[in-house]
Amino acid sequence: MKVILLKDVKSLGKAGQVVDVADGHGRNYLIPRGLAKEATQGSLNDLKHKKEVEKKKANQELQAAEDLKVKFEKKPLEIKVKAGEAGRLFGSVTSADIADALKKNGYKVDKRKIELKENIKELGVHQVSIKLHRDVTATLKVRVIEA
Repeated sequence: MKVILLKDVKSLGKAGQVVDVADGHGRNYLIPRGLAKEATQGSLNDLKHKKEVEKKKANQELQAAEDLKVKFEKKPLEIKVKAGEAGRLFGSVTSADIADALKKNGYKVDKRKIELKENIKELGVHQVSIKLHRDVTATLKVRVIEA
């Protein structure tokens, strides 16, 4: 009997896969527990359509991340902070500060996606990596200037 897995099943496969199982296992265990449904022609067509929609959505997200990467790499981000002698900052610029500055410029980026090795503690231009997508990482130039 062929079934479509609705959830990940440890010994069979991941959700969305079509697998061949024994009739009793499918009818008495998988289907009643909501782990699978019978693979009829209609359900196979639904699965195929669902996978196409997910693939299209993933491509759109990837393209949006690529576009955002180009925008980030064109123009540096300026952050104004108070500084003391020799360009040392009072405090530091964190990933949250960078996320807030991006938000003011119209970009919504989660602070956890901003990869800082350590907080910025000096005036000047610094390179910051931003993980926009699983496959896309942008390098943003952050110009820290005195307020």
